[in-house]
Amino acid sequence: MEEYWKIVVDSYTGYWNYFVSEIAYPGWHNYFWWLVGMSLFVWSLEIIVPWRKGQSILRKDFWLDGFYMFFNFFLFSLIAYNAISNIAVNAFNDFLALFGINNLVAINIQSWPAWAKLLTMFIMADFIQWNTHRLLHRVPWLWEFHKVHHSVEEMGFAAHLRFHWMETVIYKSIQYIPLAMIGFGLQDFFVIHIISVAIGHLNHANLNISYGPLKYLLNNPAMHIWHHAKTLPNQYGVNYGISLSVWDYLFGTAYIPKDGRDVPLGFEGDEHFPKTLGGQLLYPIIKKK
Repeated sequence: MEEYWKIVVDSYTGYWNYFVSEIAYPGWHNYFWWLVGMSLFVWSLEIIVPWRKGQSILRKDFWLDGFYMFFNFFLFSLIAYNAISNIAVNAFNDFLALFGINNLVAINIQSWPAWAKLLTMFIMADFIQWNTHRLLHRVPWLWEFHKVHHSVEEMGFAAHLRFHWMETVIYKSIQYIPLAMIGFGLQDFFVIHIISVAIGHLNHANLNISYGPLKYLLNNPAMHIWHHAKTLPNQYGVNYGISLSVWDYLFGTAYIPKDGRDVPLGFEGDEHFPKTLGGQLLYPIIKKK
């Protein structure tokens, strides 16, 4: 028990020190300022060449989504997630040790060329996320959490990171074992994460981008807008791609019937969904009957 208490203390103090240094010392390996820089760049594109020209620069819920950006990537970890995840990882390793398993790595890719290592990890992580995203739509209790992301009524880059904090727990938990088994490094994960966030910002941006023939490989705003459409061809949704669209084309979930620039966004019954930050963060744990 003392060991786990030390993990909690170290997690809070360690993450606080990391968070402060992220803000105070900009650098190439500083995620906080990468996020700020990417957000300002994509927002500038939205202002210069907007797809929906009548949409306000400060669209509906702009500041709410801006808060979600920093809450989901920094504040949630500071409040609870970093300590909880460190305890969970340690407990899981202790459990494996009972069976004489001290190392999960099945395929060590650290000796591979940098490009092959990054490409393998990017594809593998994106495929896991695509399947997790499908689960969020198909499993009723998971969909209740995912509704926060689909409560967006006007699309913009910051809508990318409007999601319930429980999604962090779900995604990270499902990804942990597969990625641990290929021996990924934190430096590699940083690069992949930056690329994924950049693509996610663009996918949700008020921009008319489809990438031509590359649309069958890369997710894009013209495709992803239909994922958020209020009226869809089935109850589970379409276009689940995170960074890559190829999975939707391979598995038959791609759907782009026409130009979706002005398609209404949301989900059936969203007029009753909480509009405030507190209501959304506590939904569906505390849900009005």
